[in-house]
Amino acid sequence: MLRSHQGEQEHERKIAGDLWSKSDYVFTKPLGGPLSPNTDYHDWKRLLEDAAVREGRLHDARHTAGTVLMLLGVPDRVIDQIMGWEPGGAARMRARYLHVPDHLLKEVARKIGAAIWGAPETTAVDKTRTTGLRNVEGPHRERWGPSTSCPVRHWRRIRDSNS
Repeated sequence: MLRSHQGEQEHERKIAGDLWSKSDYVFTKPLGGPLSPNTDYHDWKRLLEDAAVREGRLHDARHTAGTVLMLLGVPDRVIDQIMGWEPGGAARMRARYLHVPDHLLKEVARKIGAAIWGAPETTAVDKTRTTGLRNVEGPHRERWGPSTSCPVRHWRRIRDSNS
């Protein structure tokens, strides 16, 4: 791709003739001068507008790109190379740029809970029965009688701690 770009740039240089500004830049304006960072800013804003995407900084796209690569399951080493992170500081850069969404954290917590306490038992609930409530399977399994102070609250606490 760089060789192709170099050929295109050589063609631009020939067309520009004496107007060409010689430099060592790989990417230049059509007359050879350096690209302006301000141009990137305006191009980015126009791109967001054309795509009907909310306002955002160009740098935010880097965070999005890294996070999307992680969500796609791309190995860390490949993400590091795509993002241009050096091996010595890549872990620090991943910690800064890759954002783990809440739904993934909750899914991991659910899997850990299932590994420790087993998969949650789903049983049909008889809503007509008001006595004899039973909590979920586990170390707190008990049978509640009508004289117990608050079986529903205790059952919910046990249920929610296992999910």
